[in-house]
Amino acid sequence: MKKIILLCFIVLSLFSSDYRYRKYDHVKKFYEPLIEKTIDLGLKYNVPPSAILAIAGVESGYGRGYVAKISGNILSLGTNKGEKELPALYLPNIKNPYKIIYNPKEIAKYKKNELRYKKRARSRKKDYRPNPYAGTSQNLQYFDEHPKEKVKANLACIEDFCKVWISYKNRFEPFQKARRDLDLLVKTKGQDTIFERITAEQFINNIGGKKNSFNYRKTWPKKVITVMKNTGLVELVQDIRKGDDFNKAWNR
Repeated sequence: MKKIILLCFIVLSLFSSDYRYRKYDHVKKFYEPLIEKTIDLGLKYNVPPSAILAIAGVESGYGRGYVAKISGNILSLGTNKGEKELPALYLPNIKNPYKIIYNPKEIAKYKKNELRYKKRARSRKKDYRPNPYAGTSQNLQYFDEHPKEKVKANLACIEDFCKVWISYKNRFEPFQKARRDLDLLVKTKGQDTIFERITAEQFINNIGGKKNSFNYRKTWPKKVITVMKNTGLVELVQDIRKGDDFNKAWNR
């Protein structure tokens, strides 16, 4: 009897550790408005949706990083010729907990001695705010006040990633290789392969952890794959694709 109880406890412990990032409300709020359109974009460009979502989570801190909040750039994409980048900004931060503040309404909640102003270097990241604000220090809170436009900007960022970065025209080999490998997999196995875990992991390893890749740090692919696993993004995407409601799929 004791052995059976112990076995049940082990099984339950293993189960409870699955998708453990789903317990965080900010993670859920980040993915909920993006997942369906990301699946559509993944199908359009043959890029694994679960990998895209994992990378976006890592690069933007699930949308909480100040660059992502201001610019809508949740994938930390650099600019191409003619595109506007987020400029250097002079912004305050609070100490406990450390947080950079850019919204005037939030800044007004603090006393002057509670804030520490600092010049933030050019992000060199594409600014997805509309004109006349893109590329300027004006109306940094635009997406806070226009949440629907924020979602559109996030999805435009994802489409740029799929279309422009994962391309034969990209001058760096890791991105060209990722494009070749995905096209070959889809050609030989069919489009369903972009929803498989092995394809997503291969894609992440192709574009990271090496020189001239999306992120040169060798730990980056492992970090992204960990987020994908612990949030259950492969399974979540598969469930949503089958027609499940987001909340039902998330709480499964």
